[in-house]
Amino acid sequence: MQQIKQLEREMIRLDMPDFQAGDTVKVHVKIREGNKERIQAFQGVVISKRKGGANATFTVRKVSYGIGVERVFPMHSPAIDRVEVITRGRVRRSKIYYLRKLRGKAARIRERRFN
Repeated sequence: MQQIKQLEREMIRLDMPDFQAGDTVKVHVKIREGNKERIQAFQGVVISKRKGGANATFTVRKVSYGIGVERVFPMHSPAIDRVEVITRGRVRRSKIYYLRKLRGKAARIRERRFN
């Protein structure tokens, strides 16, 4: 059991920024096509974050051509090049799944202000 915890501790990435549900992030993902590798950005709102050490994940939602697209990213995956926080959102829940039902201006999230 101690060895498993040690392995998980080594896998955890320390370069991830601090973000939470409601924040708009841009996730730069490494994509392999044949023997070439490129980086593709996926920008959207974080609707959930799941803790769990090396198994932690976060879900990002965006609307592309009128269709909602959600993608679950493993937090400590080597396929993620980097994560940029674009805006910080002010929400009152840790999981904002209610955004799935909202359309247009109703789906806006207020920006968090720091004094």
